[in-house]
Amino acid sequence: MLAEKVEQMMEWSSRRSVIRMNGDKFRRFVKAPPRNYSVIVMFTALQPQRQCSVCRQANEEYQVLANSWRYSSAFSNKLFFTVVDYDEGADVFQQLNMNSAPTFMHFPAKGKPKRADTFDLQRIGFASEQLAKWIADRTDVQIRVFRPPNYSGTIALALLVSLVGGLLYLRRNNLEFIYNKTGWAMAALCVVFAMTSGQMWNHIRGPPYAHKNPQNGQVSYIHGSSQAQFVAESHIILLHSLTPISDAAITMGMVLLNEAATSKGDVGKRRSNLRYMTVFFSSELFTSNSFSSPSRSASHGFP
Repeated sequence: MLAEKVEQMMEWSSRRSVIRMNGDKFRRFVKAPPRNYSVIVMFTALQPQRQCSVCRQANEEYQVLANSWRYSSAFSNKLFFTVVDYDEGADVFQQLNMNSAPTFMHFPAKGKPKRADTFDLQRIGFASEQLAKWIADRTDVQIRVFRPPNYSGTIALALLVSLVGGLLYLRRNNLEFIYNKTGWAMAALCVVFAMTSGQMWNHIRGPPYAHKNPQNGQVSYIHGSSQAQFVAESHIILLHSLTPISDAAITMGMVLLNEAATSKGDVGKRRSNLRYMTVFFSSELFTSNSFSSPSRSASHGFP
């Protein structure tokens, strides 16, 4: 019985890295003993009528991870990747009392799944690298993620270098702007704000754009926890009408504050810079108060 199950799983895995399962296959090959292999299951809703964009994004990352395992030298019959679609296995969702998708679960070779066997997608995101770390923690199977080649970054870097090189060539007889301290200060502040923004958090963690409940179709754009966020939250902030003013206020305020403190010019100019600085930081304070409503919805203790 066990040998037949392993042989069947290996045959399916040889055809495709992620094995599609319905309710009967799930109960026989994942839930029912005997079993000496671990199974990673993605519960999802990929049919177009479900309109689950997060499910499609998570499925792409899941496919990358499964392919990395399938074509690695360490591939064995100790770990399999499967998927259960809501429209093909609604009974499985009901059996597990599952009301959201996508969800990743690990079914160990022995015993029942524990709380840690459910991947914390809302907090960590669904990037292949994060899934690989979670699988290594639950199964001791190390998977090195191999992504298909993406040359967009290389092309963008080449265009940037060409643009900068062309600009320097055209201004080769007048390069005084390179020594402009104010320009470098503003550029440095913009980089700092970009690195500490919510968009950088999204880039590192890879959270879903939004969350759609497959049971009632309700879409959530604001995460219910203060420990995580959706990509949509960053876009809401970026699209706010006062966002450009906010960024300009922070950048210009810091530059003018530095100039007002170090300038050796006349007192009137220094006082003028201080007045501008006050206006910029006042607008920033107003903008921060305007942006606090999404934070209040995510954290009830937000002041």
